Amino acid sequence: MGSSIDLIFKIAGVGILVSVLNTILKHAGKEEQGQIVTLAGLAIVFIWVIQLLANLFDQVKSVFRLF
Repeated sequence: MGSSIDLIFKIAGVGILVSVLNTILKHAGKEEQGQIVTLAGLAIVFIWVIQLLANLFDQVKSVFRLF
């Protein structure tokens, strides 16, 4: 239970960081770099979620003893 709350805080932290960086880059006239930062943040969050789903499937597999 504790790790899922940590993951939520990590995702929120990445979201806040990405939005601040995107705003700073947009005001500096570098919209392209802002989009790259946004895509990088999205990729990081997707990797975390995919790892969490992989752990879930491993647990389901072990519960039903599927090999």
